[in-house]
Amino acid sequence: MQTVVIPYEHVYLTSSGSFLPGEPVSNDAMDDYIGLLNAQSSRLRKRILAENGIQQRYYAIAQDGATRYSCSHMAAQAVLEALSRATLGLNTLDYLACATVGGDLAAPGFANQVHGALRAAPLNTLSVSGICASSVQALRACAHEVELAAQNGKPLCAIACASEIPSRLFKKSRFEAIAHNVDFDSHFLRWMLSDGAGAVLLQNKAHPIARSLCSSSSNRANHGLALQLKWIHIKSFSGDYPTCMKIGEAASVGGMIPSYLDYPTLTEAEAQGAFLLRQDIRLLPNLFDLGIAEFSSLVRSGWVDPSAVDHFLCHYSSERFSGLIQSLLEKSGLSIDRSKWYSNLTTRGNTGSASIFIMLDEFLQTRPLKRGEKILCFVPESGRFTVAYALLEVVGAAQACVEKAQAVEFSPMTLAEDVPAPLPEWALTDTKKHAAGSLALLLQELNAIWHDYRSRVFRAPLVQRIFANRFSLVNYQQWMAQWIPQVREGSFWMRSAIEHLPEQLEGVRELISQHAKEEQFDFKILYDDYVKAGGTLQLEQLKRNPGGEALNAYMQALAGSAYSYALLGGIFIIEGTGQRIIPALLPRLKNNLGVGIGAYRFLQYHGENDIHHLERWMNAVEIVLPLQPEAAQRIIDTARHVAQLYSLQWEYVLPERDFQG
Repeated sequence: MQTVVIPYEHVYLTSSGSFLPGEPVSNDAMDDYIGLLNAQSSRLRKRILAENGIQQRYYAIAQDGATRYSCSHMAAQAVLEALSRATLGLNTLDYLACATVGGDLAAPGFANQVHGALRAAPLNTLSVSGICASSVQALRACAHEVELAAQNGKPLCAIACASEIPSRLFKKSRFEAIAHNVDFDSHFLRWMLSDGAGAVLLQNKAHPIARSLCSSSSNRANHGLALQLKWIHIKSFSGDYPTCMKIGEAASVGGMIPSYLDYPTLTEAEAQGAFLLRQDIRLLPNLFDLGIAEFSSLVRSGWVDPSAVDHFLCHYSSERFSGLIQSLLEKSGLSIDRSKWYSNLTTRGNTGSASIFIMLDEFLQTRPLKRGEKILCFVPESGRFTVAYALLEVVGAAQACVEKAQAVEFSPMTLAEDVPAPLPEWALTDTKKHAAGSLALLLQELNAIWHDYRSRVFRAPLVQRIFANRFSLVNYQQWMAQWIPQVREGSFWMRSAIEHLPEQLEGVRELISQHAKEEQFDFKILYDDYVKAGGTLQLEQLKRNPGGEALNAYMQALAGSAYSYALLGGIFIIEGTGQRIIPALLPRLKNNLGVGIGAYRFLQYHGENDIHHLERWMNAVEIVLPLQPEAAQRIIDTARHVAQLYSLQWEYVLPERDFQG
C-alpha cells in the first residue's frame, strides 16, 4: 500500500472558532440528561468514566430532553466566531465544507443546512458525512480549493467546520422506551460522547493567526505569526474491517442486519434499536494499530520527523487510549515526547468529528508559538476505520509569501509495494542515533509488511464470510481441516532451526526451544476443536491447501539453512496473526456458529497468549541484531515472504475464492 501525500504551497490557517452549548456538565450531573436505565448502566457508567478521564462535557439538550441548539446552529456559531476573529464578514466566504455524523435533517446536505443557518450569500458548499475523520476530509477539500485558487492567481476564503449533537440520541426518553434492546455496544457511547462545533478558516495568503481580544501573554507572543498547512494524509481501511461504530442498523437478527429503512415503519426500527449509536469496542485496538502503521509509513517516506514535531494534537476518545498510542509509538521508535502532546478531552469531552477543530481552536488561543514550530494533528476514525494526519508549521506572516516564492519545487516520495523506502535524511545524519535505532527501524519495516498482510487476510473470502454473518459450520470444518496439518509442522521447523543456529546465538536457541515445547501439541487442541465442530476426517487424512503447502516448504527450507535465525521474521507474522487477527474474528465466529459447540479452545488460547509469545520474540531479536550484521534485512525478507504465503493459505481455505461479502 503506497503512502501518497499531496503537499500544499499556499494554504494558511488564519483563524479558528468553536461553540460549546450551555454550561459544562459534570460527571455527577450526567444522569439529569441521559439517565441511568438499570443497575447494569450504573456499573458501566462508573467503569467507563473511570477509563475515559472526561471530567466535564457539554450538551445541546436540556434536562427534560428538549433541544436547545440545533447541529447546524452550533456549526454556524463556530463559523461566525472564526470569521469575527479574522475581522471578516460573511460576504468574504467563498467555500464552506461541513462535516457531521448526523445533521438536523436526513437531507439536504449538512453544509446546505449550515449555509441556511448562516443566511449567507450564495457560495460553494460541500457536505461530508462520516465520523471523526470527516472533519479532516472537509479540511482537505478546503485546502484543495485554496491551493487551486492560488495557482490561478486568485484569493479564496474557505471554512471547514464540524458539528456533533449525539445527546439527542442518548436522551432518557429514547433509551427508556427501548431498554430491552440496549446492549453494551450502545450503552458504551452514552458515557463517551458530547456536543459541540469547531471551525477553521483557510486562505492563500499568510495573514497572522487571528485570536480573541484578550491580553494573555501567549496571544501577544504569537503576534505576527502565521500557520501554514504543509500537507494532509487520509487513508480508509474500510475494505479490511467490518463496521466498528454505526447508527441505522439493529443488532443481528438471524444472520441479517437490516437498515432502518428496511423495516415496515420507522417506529418498528426504533423499537428494535436501529437508531442506537453502537461501537464494537473489541475492534478498537486495531484502529490505533493502523494509525501507528500509517504514521510509520509517513516517517519512512520522509514526510515527518517525530523528533521535529513540537506539538502533537491527538484525538482519542479515552485517556486510556493515550497510553496505548504512546506505547505503540515508543515500540516502533516513533515516539513523540509526552510533554509535546495536547488534548482538551477531559474538559471539553469527545465531540466526534468536531473534536480536532475544538482542540485546535483552544490550542491556538492559549499556547505561545514560535516560528518554525511544527504541529502534527492525528485523527483516527472508528466508523469503519480511517486514519488522518495533518501537518502545520508556524511561519512569519510578513515573510511567508516571499519565502514560498523563492522555495525550490518539492518532489514528494512514495512507497512502492514490497520495495523498502530509503531512510529519511534526518535518520542518517546522526550515526549514533542510527545505530541505537536499528531495532526501531526493523520494527517499522515489519509493521509495514504486517499491515499489508493483515489487509490481504481481512479481504480473504474466509474472513469476509465471517464478517458478513454467513460463516457456516461446514466452513469452520474446512478451515480447521487445512490449518491443523500446518500447525502440526510448526514445532518441527522450529526444532530444525534450533539445530542450525550459530553458537553465539545460544540465548535465541533457548527462547525458540521454549516456544517449540509449548506449542508442540497445539495441533491436538485444534484437532479436538475440529471434531467438536463435527469434523470426521482422521488426523492423518488432513491436508494443507496450496498456500499452506508453500508456506510449510519455505519454513522448512529456511530452518535447515545457515540463516535459520531469519525465521524470526516468519514468527512475527504468524504470532501476530494469533494476537491481532484471531481476537477480531473469534466473537464473530461465535455469533455465526453459537457458543454451544465448544470448538474455540485453540483460538481462545492464542488470542489470549500470543502477546506473551511476541514478547519472547522481541527478546530473541534483541539478541540477534548486535551479533549478526545482516540479520535485520534477512528477518525483513523472511517476514515479507511468509506474509505472502500465509495470506495465500487464507485465500485458499474456501472453495469459492471469489466470494463477495
